[in-house]
Amino acid sequence: MAILALRADASDIDKIASLFDAYRGFYGQPSNLAQSRAFIAERIARDESVVFYAQEQGGETLGFVQMFPTFSSIDAHRTWLLGDLFTTPAARGKGVGTLLMNTARDFARLAGAKGMTLETATDNFTAQRLYEARGWVRDTGYYTYCLDLNKG
Repeated sequence: MAILALRADASDIDKIASLFDAYRGFYGQPSNLAQSRAFIAERIARDESVVFYAQEQGGETLGFVQMFPTFSSIDAHRTWLLGDLFTTPAARGKGVGTLLMNTARDFARLAGAKGMTLETATDNFTAQRLYEARGWVRDTGYYTYCLDLNKG
């Protein structure tokens, strides 16, 4: 059965919300479908992200990728942050992640971006293998720092 990558719009929010909730769960967050739905709906409504989802011709949604526009001051070009990538456990190993990553890459190219960035957990070896197989290179020249604004 063929798998299609489609760009999400407001009519697709419910399809994406459950996947986004599962994605957050993968990273240790408690399930909160209402919050997940609201977050995705707001990003799409405000045109703050681009979401593609993979769907079988029969209608089953298998995964999604969410990208956020940003810029590189050093390169003086637009870049895209590949913020989220998730496939259902049943879809893993079937090329869904590759399809979504290729779709995101093609979109960024057509949008005139110079590059893309992403972050993943240091112990997410499966995702790291996928990224590296798709030509992504781990940055060794920069450190990522985070500031939690909810702490002291």
